[in-house]
Amino acid sequence: MNIIVVGAGEIGRHMAQSLSEESHSITVIESDEGVAKELEGQFDGRVIQGDGTSVNTLLEAGVSGADLFMALTADNNVNLVASSMAKKLGSKKVICRVLPGLQRDEWLFDLRAHFGIDYVFSAERLAAAELSKFIRNPDSIVVEELARGHIELQQVRVSPNSEARGKTLEDLDFPSRVRVGAITREGKSITPSADEVLKAGDFVTLFGEPKRLHDVVMRLNHSSGKEVASNVAIFGGGDYGYSLAETLEGWNCRVRIFENDEKRCDELSEHLTSAKVLNIDATSVAELKEENIEEVDFFVAATGVDEDNVMTCLQAQSIGAKHCLTLIHRADYADAIMGFGERVGIMAAVSPRDATKRDLMRFVTSDPYHLVKKLETSELIEASVAEGSKADGHKVKDINWPAGCVLAALLHGVRAVTPAADDEIVAGDHLYAVVTSKAKKKFLKLIH
Repeated sequence: MNIIVVGAGEIGRHMAQSLSEESHSITVIESDEGVAKELEGQFDGRVIQGDGTSVNTLLEAGVSGADLFMALTADNNVNLVASSMAKKLGSKKVICRVLPGLQRDEWLFDLRAHFGIDYVFSAERLAAAELSKFIRNPDSIVVEELARGHIELQQVRVSPNSEARGKTLEDLDFPSRVRVGAITREGKSITPSADEVLKAGDFVTLFGEPKRLHDVVMRLNHSSGKEVASNVAIFGGGDYGYSLAETLEGWNCRVRIFENDEKRCDELSEHLTSAKVLNIDATSVAELKEENIEEVDFFVAATGVDEDNVMTCLQAQSIGAKHCLTLIHRADYADAIMGFGERVGIMAAVSPRDATKRDLMRFVTSDPYHLVKKLETSELIEASVAEGSKADGHKVKDINWPAGCVLAALLHGVRAVTPAADDEIVAGDHLYAVVTSKAKKKFLKLIH
């Protein structure tokens, strides 16, 4: 693919380097002369030192022939203007990074429609979503966001004391729009049916809206009983910490944010409804002890300083915090922590650049579909519905879906659901489906 990247910061540089290694034709536009010169020798691609909002610079980069255009600077205005211009000048697919505050207000104003952009995202919110998976779903083996986070895939093991053990799927009466995609038993995959009886040790793959799915996972993991709220402490009230606290609001979590800047504390208190904001220095062991860190279920370090994040996690773990999570920004630190973190008490390390790459890679393909995740005996794929295809304009129940195909999510504009029988599929929709190798080709024929 012919790809143009505007911005060679932490995220733009990582995307450019990763994509050039996969033999794509990459052009990077970077306004800083020093950064541009440094990047030239670091990847196999073209670097233009210039303004990404300049029509001359965009034309020099070959914007009219771009298969994919990504504006990835840390400046909302640059990204929005560059993206809008790129679309008007002929780029096939345009992706725009924005700061979390702007994406947060997208329900008030449709940025994508106004600027002609195909996809708008916030790296901070993607990283926060990755962190929240560990907190919201500690019992799930696999958690994958679909359809821009509106739908989730979760894989969970049926525990011996589960209330679901020995019951059929029909008897369990799961909430509407929660779908069982597959059951794996003793290494073999079972296509789910209403009369299938769940057994202890089964691995169940589920799809649905996150909160509905959470209740189902609890039933598969535990016997009936009241769920205890998770005690969460977040170190850092910047964009990452704020986005994580916001993500956890409405879930069964007691959230505290530790922020050293008093003015920022006031801002957070004004915007967050349930999280408690404390003006303390969480790098101090004495202050962590004073806040009873030994009682927290999850301690999350979410500042912009990797050294502070890692060291504070180690301090919290030594005091007695049950689980520690951290953000890692630098590439060399990320590899080390992700490889050895558990040995020193860090449950997981999340890299904003890697979270962004995972989210954007579905746009980097010449295949008629995007592979979201490989499962034991099948694949979770995403594909768009073509105009005039066999599925276009028909309800789910009226389409002869192949055996070995389970629909996981239907994305129509900004609305996403787990498909029900009466949902209509139209051109431009995106379908997520779990398919076996035999079913994949037949599924794609129906929507292309």
